Amino acid sequence: MSESRISAGEAEMYVDSLRTFEIQEIGGNAWTRQHEYLEKLNIQAILNVSADEDEFVKSFLVSHAKVPVLITDLLSTEIWKEKIFPELLDMKFEPKTTFPLYMVFYHEATVVNLLETTLFYPEMCESADDSLLDLIDYCYRRLVDIIHRHENKENFMAYFQEKPSEENSNMEDLQNQVKHLEFDIAVKTISILRYITDNLNELCLIIQSRLLNTHDLPVLLVRLVENPPWTNRSKDTTSKYYDCKWHKMKSREEEFKLTKPEGQVWIALFHLLMNSSCQQKYNLNCYRKDIILKLRSYMTEVLVDQMPILQEMQRYLEYLAHMEPPAIKKDLILEQVPQIRECILKKTSGKWRKIAAKQAASYFSPSEETIQTQAKRWAETYNMDILDELIKEPARCVVCGQVAEKRCSRCRNEWYCRRQCQVSHWPKHKNVCDVVANDELSSSLKV
Repeated sequence: MSESRISAGEAEMYVDSLRTFEIQEIGGNAWTRQHEYLEKLNIQAILNVSADEDEFVKSFLVSHAKVPVLITDLLSTEIWKEKIFPELLDMKFEPKTTFPLYMVFYHEATVVNLLETTLFYPEMCESADDSLLDLIDYCYRRLVDIIHRHENKENFMAYFQEKPSEENSNMEDLQNQVKHLEFDIAVKTISILRYITDNLNELCLIIQSRLLNTHDLPVLLVRLVENPPWTNRSKDTTSKYYDCKWHKMKSREEEFKLTKPEGQVWIALFHLLMNSSCQQKYNLNCYRKDIILKLRSYMTEVLVDQMPILQEMQRYLEYLAHMEPPAIKKDLILEQVPQIRECILKKTSGKWRKIAAKQAASYFSPSEETIQTQAKRWAETYNMDILDELIKEPARCVVCGQVAEKRCSRCRNEWYCRRQCQVSHWPKHKNVCDVVANDELSSSLKV
């Protein structure tokens, strides 16, 4: 595994080269190269954390002032997904391979994951500077979206249970794959918000105001406690989502054990409600008080045993129940408005169709020669040997979703539970498999 890791020198070179891209550049050669750098940095950051090693990726991001660049990159990808991709669908665009398109969606997940891994440290939050406001807004949008989807329980579960079909087009299969990415991104934004709340004392008061009064994050988090999208209860079973997978709870005891998303929600609530500065800044009215007091029924002995720090919040809620909300403050408040997203939207407004048409004809319709030249880079970037070490759960069949023990022996990128699934998926998998396998063979012959 050590041969596949990037060195500190390589990591610094990758970080130093990071820059912002225009919407119309997404999917291009320079953008693709930066995506590869970010993916390698992301994997290295995870490896450093897992091995309790020097987290030099985080240090370089801070020292080279690249956190705002990451956030701008994230917002650009979000806007591309909201504005450009629907235009591609409306144009009935049907590429031979959807991998270049999928890479754009996956790019958002990569940047979110890198931020989740590194924002634990106060210096990362401080280095974000004003762009932290845009990141907070981004996280808020992702959570509101997933809460909205979850309100319709039946549709929400069907959203994940839909199986790939040979009747689907490549673009339809891509949309199904993206659903899982979207949900995982939303779950990771909980951790990002929690890390921001960890460092409220080191951040400016504008951040507190944005979290508490603009977005009313305490009330939003209470909704996640009441009806968590990462928990599904049926007549006989309960499943919880963590570590990027749905897990079936095998016992009542396991069902009550806190998962990472659940724990992050409670920690964020603790900071927002118990921080003395937040208590002074939060405009607590009767409505907000009633919502927050709902937490009392969820703070069971089992929960507090797992998170003893919540005892203090329990006492605060009992005190809150017997007090009247203070009078609304009428102080003059100057609020700074996030600007990154608005600037990107203003710059590209009215150009979505034109950008989509250009990208469809160039970046997302690569020639066989272009795919060949990119194949080796793809194989190196998405190094399966490293990823296997990071994945704790068994692989799943790309066709039916069952536990899979068989992997494509040529490209080693796809998993199958049985031969029938592999055979049925071959027509769609063949092009990418041929490219990657042939490129790896060529590389081995050169050596």
